[in-house]
Amino acid sequence: MMLSCFRVRILVISLAFFCAGMVKASPSSPRARSRQAEFPAVDIPSRLNPYPDKPRVTFSSSGTFKLTVFSDLHYGENPWDDWGPEQDVNSTRLMRNVLATEKPDYVVLNGDLITGEDTFRENSTTLIDRIVAPLNEAKIPFSSTQGNHDNEPNITHLEEIRREQRDSYLSYTRTVPSGIGGEGGEGTYWVPVYEKATDLTPALILWFFDSRGGWSPGSTSVPLPDWVDASVAGWIEQETAAMEAGWDSVEKRQRGALAFVHIPPHAIENVQKTLNSTIDPGLNADDLSQGSTQATTDPASVGNDQPFWDALNANIKNLHAVISGHDHGDEWCAREPTKDVIFCFGKHSGYGGYSSPGWGHGVRNIVFSSADPAIGLETWILLEDGQTRARVTLDGNYGQ
Repeated sequence: MMLSCFRVRILVISLAFFCAGMVKASPSSPRARSRQAEFPAVDIPSRLNPYPDKPRVTFSSSGTFKLTVFSDLHYGENPWDDWGPEQDVNSTRLMRNVLATEKPDYVVLNGDLITGEDTFRENSTTLIDRIVAPLNEAKIPFSSTQGNHDNEPNITHLEEIRREQRDSYLSYTRTVPSGIGGEGGEGTYWVPVYEKATDLTPALILWFFDSRGGWSPGSTSVPLPDWVDASVAGWIEQETAAMEAGWDSVEKRQRGALAFVHIPPHAIENVQKTLNSTIDPGLNADDLSQGSTQATTDPASVGNDQPFWDALNANIKNLHAVISGHDHGDEWCAREPTKDVIFCFGKHSGYGGYSSPGWGHGVRNIVFSSADPAIGLETWILLEDGQTRARVTLDGNYGQ
């Protein structure tokens, strides 16, 4: 009993100091003391506070939350000639311009940060330094997923994540517990977003899934599975159960969710076949076929992403959309009918990687006008030259 009381006492003190820090008042100030007195004692498992040493990610003071998604940056292409480094310069310019004009609350780097097959072992991870530099300059928090080109003989997902964490205090990217994610799939995690920094529980959960692919490291490199490992399905069930048990015992509220994964789930291949360009606007120049969606590089693997897809849709409540990259010529959103979930492609952002005249380079913007998950979000494609296209509102009526 004494141990239990001591634990509660320490928890109350820790929360009080955290709250004081969030309002930028010293512990001895009247404002800080009043906050400490008002903040209730709660017991939330530490696993539901995955960033104890970082500021909480929150909605803006106006009650909105804006994300900017950079997909397929493909740094490090053709380092042996002038063309390759020039593309990296162009990609950095795009990032700086977009961040300056859009001023997002949060940024997502949605896979294929590096063209790993072109890099050299001795300096592959230094490309991460250049990718996160514009984010550090703009002081914007961010997360990343990794793509198939981020797993190559000279680079791995885990190495990129560790470099990113070393480079930037603003990075919220982390790794999944040992035994989850399969070989080359360490980058699965979630980030809580609070309506206000002093709230007891989050209003929105950003989910990030590692779809692997590419090649294993070293001289005996072999292909890696190109799907979210089946072990992630059980992890999703455990995490969502812990969220409900821990947060709902403190505060009953509905939370929204948004998911990011580099390679689109295989179910999206059929969605393209019935795409309505009027309802689902946006570039549709990449035909989804072998290698375009999860578990399709090897035809014998088809269906291996189903455990992930089933668990995602069965357990994550109020899922606004699933966002992928990978297919540079696609930028549309559509409803996937078997799960009744909205899927969107991002926008090819980097000047590296394959492209075609007229496709352009840019980002996908996503804006939550409210923390209420019943209210839809607005999203559109923004090109570097300022042109916008494919603006839609993703809500319960979209694609019905």
